[in-house]
This record gives sequence, structure tokens and C-alpha cells, in this order.
Amino acid sequence: MRSPGPVASSASSCAPPGALPPSSWPRSHAVVGAGLDGDRHRPGRGRSSRRQVTILQGEHLAVVAALLGRSEPVDPVLLRRNLVVVGVPVRALVGLRFRVGGAVLEGTGPCHPCSRMEEALGPGGYQAMRGHGGITAAVVDGGRLQVGEDVVALGPKPDDDAPGT
Repeated sequence: MRSPGPVASSASSCAPPGALPPSSWPRSHAVVGAGLDGDRHRPGRGRSSRRQVTILQGEHLAVVAALLGRSEPVDPVLLRRNLVVVGVPVRALVGLRFRVGGAVLEGTGPCHPCSRMEEALGPGGYQAMRGHGGITAAVVDGGRLQVGEDVVALGPKPDDDAPGT
């Protein structure tokens, strides 16, 4: 599966260290077992997580806005997801490995909204995000990500329990 358009309106949205709000970056670097450089939420320090990178489907921005009674799509940075992709049904990437730029990621599950959505989007923000939160992914092979790169499905993750592996 290839994205017919650019990967992202923002290649990376990261929450910097401290209490600073998330910001949009045109490029970032995915680190195996850790997530994206510069994101204070990345596991790091030898801890691994299935939620190293969060990915949102760009087409859902207008849906969330409509549910909130807004005429303009929601700013993706407010949603606290690392990547925003267009043209790819992100839920279909759960259980698959896929390439974005120089990095290989593995879809690990849904990314449910958190209570911060009320703060970020106003009353009803949490409910509007239900079913539109995107997915989580783990970094399998690190590499550079930037705006405009395709999302390319590589297939299911290898079965570590298969005979002969």
C-alpha cells in the first residue's frame, strides 16, 4: 500500500522536554526501541514500548472538526500524534511493517484519545476523537522521516514462534 499523496502535513509532532506544547517539525529521526528524537514521550533508557510512534489519518481531521461543530479541520499538532498521513487507512497498518522514509515501523494497535483532548480541543474533544485517534507503532529500523515521503506496506511482522526461526 502506497500513499497517493504526501505522508504528512507535518512530518513529526513532538512534545519537547519540559512543559512546552507539542510542535510541528518538517523532519525527525526514528530510533529503534525509543521513538522519535525530541519527543519527551519516547520510552528510551532501555525501556521498550509498543507506543513509540503515534500515527493519525489526516482525513480524520475534518471529521473531528465536524463533530466539534467547526468548519475548518483541526490543527494536527493539537492531537498530540507524531505523524499525520494521508491516503492510507492507518488502522489497516496494525500488525504490518511499513516504511516511512528511512524508517521501518510496525503497527502495534489503536491509539485511543486521552483526557488531554478536552483541554486541547475544548468541550467534547475526547468524544470527538473516539475512533479517530489513529494507531501506535514501534520502530523496527531507525531512520530519517520527513514531510512528503510515502508510506509503503512491507507485509506482516515475522512470526517469531514459527518453526525454523
